[in-house]
Amino acid sequence: MLKVSDIIQIKIDKIVFGGEGLGYFNDFAVFVPMSVPEDELEIEIISVKKTYARGLIKNIIKASPERVDSHKFTFEDFYGCDFAMLKYESQLKYKRLMVEEVMKKIAGLSDIQVNDVLASEDIYNYRNKIIEPFSVYVNKIITGFFKRKSHEVFEVDENILNSKLGNRIIKELKEILNKNKISVYDENAHKGILRNIMIRTNSNNEAMVVLIINSNKITENIKKLLFKLRENIEEIKSIYISLNSKKTNTVIGEKNILIYGEKSIKENINGIEFHISPTSFFQINVKQAKRLYDIAISFFDDIDDKYIVDAYSGTGTIGMIMAKKAKKVYAIEIVKSASEDGEKTAKENGIKNIEFINGAVEKELVNLINNNQKIDTIIFDPPRKGLEASIIVTVAKLNLKEVVYISCNPSTFARDVKLFSEKGYVLKKLQAVDMFPQTSHVETIALIQRVET
Repeated sequence: MLKVSDIIQIKIDKIVFGGEGLGYFNDFAVFVPMSVPEDELEIEIISVKKTYARGLIKNIIKASPERVDSHKFTFEDFYGCDFAMLKYESQLKYKRLMVEEVMKKIAGLSDIQVNDVLASEDIYNYRNKIIEPFSVYVNKIITGFFKRKSHEVFEVDENILNSKLGNRIIKELKEILNKNKISVYDENAHKGILRNIMIRTNSNNEAMVVLIINSNKITENIKKLLFKLRENIEEIKSIYISLNSKKTNTVIGEKNILIYGEKSIKENINGIEFHISPTSFFQINVKQAKRLYDIAISFFDDIDDKYIVDAYSGTGTIGMIMAKKAKKVYAIEIVKSASEDGEKTAKENGIKNIEFINGAVEKELVNLINNNQKIDTIIFDPPRKGLEASIIVTVAKLNLKEVVYISCNPSTFARDVKLFSEKGYVLKKLQAVDMFPQTSHVETIALIQRVET
């Protein structure tokens, strides 16, 4: 029987949903993060459960041909990216297999074959939003990532996913802060000022800086340092200070105070200019988001002159694109600032046939029906937890011919596909999209149709 701290040798057979490698030691399952099928490894066991164990790589005995570097194997080696040890074509292959696996196991579609994952044009520096926590290392202020399953921060030379402008701003900010010795927040003592830095960038190479501090008020000193940052980097168009004095893991504070420049930065998708504020939900990889939206809209039979609900609409991106052809779009979103950004964007772009509804989808959808509003179809783009079961019941009651479902979590999506099938619907089309290269995350777009009886 395996014990914690045992050092064993193992060969990795496959990658399972969630991105970890799986091998067997005397027929006992062992999960190994950052491992690749065909790796022969020396690992240290870090936990043992009834039916499986987990281990971390100590040494690569023989590297898989799908591995990018036979000498690097830790989470930190790969800048906190859990799929960066794989060559890009292999990342796409395993994402496809992960989607296929959950569709078979959870959705019960035993003969499904998933198409190749749509590759991302940019596989590095594609993120337009990054949040890094502050920490202190050898008396120096650093930012970076949390070590796996811990709150200890490690610094990297360059964040391989962050936009190049974002990286430049963070580097410059750290130099300014280190010259001025501002205190760093300690979550155990709940003392110190600097909590996190958020950078948002757009396709025009403009940036918004949000400094999150443990305070109820802004000091002139902090303001002065941020103005110095703007002096040094002219691409910064907006600076906020976010006040977060609560003992919480939530990053952004309830009060976000604009101290310089524009309230929001803009992004253009399909000819529509979108406003992005500190709290806005917006797609992280814009180039790939445009392709994702085009596929999702193409899945509909016909949206001309239709009444459409954009459920979990964020800032209303896909809703506004669809409004160009649709008769009316109802964009339902629970985050108030995202709805407000959407309203502002619609007004500025002269889009009059979209209505933003701030509230929970399961509640607001029922309200629309009770108010006798016509609904021809729905596009869903829920958070990781997927749809509330009541929503699927509502769709079935409406007897909608089809819905389109964009998902950021294949396992909850597979669960929902099964629930739809129990209500007389069938998965008609499925396309996986790689929105986040170097990570194990994968998005899916699906067309779900009512079975004609």
